[in-house]
Amino acid sequence: MEPKIGLALGSGGSRGFAHIGVLKVFDDAGIKIDYIAGSSMGALIGVIYGAGYKPAYLEKMAIQFRRKYLLDFTVPKMGFIKGDKAEQLIELLVNQKKLEDLEPKVRVVATDLKKGKKVVFQEGNVAEAVRASIAIPGIVVPQRINDTLYVDGGVIDRVPVSVVKKMGADIIIAVDVSYFNEEPEITSIYDVIMQSMDIMERQMGIYREIESDIMIKPIATHIKSTQYTNVEDIIRNGETAANKVLKEVKQKIIDWKERQHD
Repeated sequence: MEPKIGLALGSGGSRGFAHIGVLKVFDDAGIKIDYIAGSSMGALIGVIYGAGYKPAYLEKMAIQFRRKYLLDFTVPKMGFIKGDKAEQLIELLVNQKKLEDLEPKVRVVATDLKKGKKVVFQEGNVAEAVRASIAIPGIVVPQRINDTLYVDGGVIDRVPVSVVKKMGADIIIAVDVSYFNEEPEITSIYDVIMQSMDIMERQMGIYREIESDIMIKPIATHIKSTQYTNVEDIIRNGETAANKVLKEVKQKIIDWKERQHD
């Protein structure tokens, strides 16, 4: 009998490409991931992986990625970017699969803008759910689903450890790709919003570390969440961080099996 292993993949813009490196290390080590919960970029990587793409292929796609694939500017009202291009791209990548069809099982976290509460998508349209989860307030137009407005999952639960736990994971591995920069270069509205979100999140990270069995923090130096020019380095950061805890993960699996035997 094997333990159910869950991954909580955090938000963080381009820093989220580190999730690919983490998945790559676990895949190479033969560690099966049973559950994934993701916010924002973590949700995007999670659903593409759940749609059947191997980490090595994810890496190739990420390296070739350009921001223009997602950007469809609009006249500012509730955001500068419509988000239609992002939704269409996700739909294409997951081959129109439903959330309940993904393997491993994936949950997508978004924020109900009006009620100020966490919403966890577990079935239905993948692209629609991820589009909701990546809607950075003030930047991307909120996603409207059945008269409810949704924004970025990172607003309310940046690293959704509790969601993975509720899915039934025996061992929870959290991947936090945030990095708080105390001397940021703030030159745009995007920088203002992302720094504000980092400030709001700073304290909550402590609690998520306690709730998870293993916390991986791949980002050791400041990388702007809009920086897409060094994707390979970000993925390597994920690999390096995952390799550092690999022995611990294997030991957790052994310990769990021993407890079941006893």
